[in-house]
Amino acid sequence: MNDIQVGLIGFGNIGAGVVRLLQDNADVIRSKVGTGIVLKRIADLDITSDRGVVVDPGLLTTSVDDIFNDPEISVVIELIGGYEPAKTFVLKAIEKGKHIVTANKALLALHGSEIYAAAVRKGVEVQFEASVGGGIPVLTAIKSNLAANYFSSVFGIMNGTCNYILTRMTQEGAAFSDVLKVAQELGYAEPDPTFDVEGVDTAHKLAVLISLCFGTNIDFSDIHTEGITNISGMDVKYAAEFGYRIKLLAIGKLVDGKIEARVHPTMIPLDSPLADIHGVFNAIRLTGDFVGPVMFSGRGAGQNPTASAIVGDLIGLSRSMRVGAGRRMSPLGFMDEAIVTIPVKPMADVFSKYMLRFSALDKPGVLGGIAGALGLYGISIESMVQTSHDVADSTPVAIVIMTHEAREGSIQEALSEIDQLDIICEKTSFIRIEENLE
Repeated sequence: MNDIQVGLIGFGNIGAGVVRLLQDNADVIRSKVGTGIVLKRIADLDITSDRGVVVDPGLLTTSVDDIFNDPEISVVIELIGGYEPAKTFVLKAIEKGKHIVTANKALLALHGSEIYAAAVRKGVEVQFEASVGGGIPVLTAIKSNLAANYFSSVFGIMNGTCNYILTRMTQEGAAFSDVLKVAQELGYAEPDPTFDVEGVDTAHKLAVLISLCFGTNIDFSDIHTEGITNISGMDVKYAAEFGYRIKLLAIGKLVDGKIEARVHPTMIPLDSPLADIHGVFNAIRLTGDFVGPVMFSGRGAGQNPTASAIVGDLIGLSRSMRVGAGRRMSPLGFMDEAIVTIPVKPMADVFSKYMLRFSALDKPGVLGGIAGALGLYGISIESMVQTSHDVADSTPVAIVIMTHEAREGSIQEALSEIDQLDIICEKTSFIRIEENLE
């Protein structure tokens, strides 16, 4: 069989990693596929900058049409990221009958259903292992090795920037702003880190995971999303005192026919495997009815791990094409007619335990006022820590309360009322607790 001809759109850091991997490991790839995988064209607006890899100038073009209109190119790799023009390029490549490999979780989270439907119509595949977890092979495992299971939950620590920041805050007592600056200097965080620290990047990945685990196309706007910008050193300290570690956790659960889909800072028990994922590492924990809990971990980003996942998808497609299999697997791993709409549970109806941190005046009756207000909304207290001092009553003290499981809507209503009390000095901080990670 002739070599598999590939077109690459986007010659940035990840694109350069893909080129290097295809060059350096060409022999091992050929030995595993039975044919070569060759870059026929590379399209980018900038084709003059040095990427650190040697490329035949004849392969470079500033026009994506040179890829779309080349009948020898059977696979297109999209690595420009974002929503547009990535969406337009992917749909055009599909219309031309070309298979797609992408790392673009944002595109799939918002426009995946449209892209998958287009691929079904044209009989081509869309592969996207690199969109979640970098080089961690979790999506392929869900669609293939673990495909016999009904999944009940998926949890993930899937943003290296946030995990690095929270790790430093936990281990060193450093402030969020100080660690973020270091993360930017080290290249772990973008100059504008909003998508990372506000949880949007993690929510994009959760949307992809929920679709694969539960066989549904989730509306991205239904995923409750919070970041880590409001996490303080006090929160980290008190969490540790109660036996927890704070992580930015993606949570997908299928409960009583509804999906819980949420991303937010979460207190995880210290004895949980997810609590031991430190620094820039990622981890995804799945629970299937037969396999039980399974966890995948590794570097969730970076040039080489991401390139590894992209070329892995290329190899899978090439093997299918080599034997004439054509479209071997639907994008979500389910038969197209089996994809169903599953309602997403409103965040107000989610039940969880909570750590509530109040800043209150140090005077008699304060605790009674807080406990009374919580009780009115059916929220019971499991344990409490209260600081005190010998200075004037006008100086605030911290009161930290662990609740039993409570409804989110009730917590929000209670805190809204408590924060209006004249004994409360600032808006109450709360962090959700997730103890059952299966």
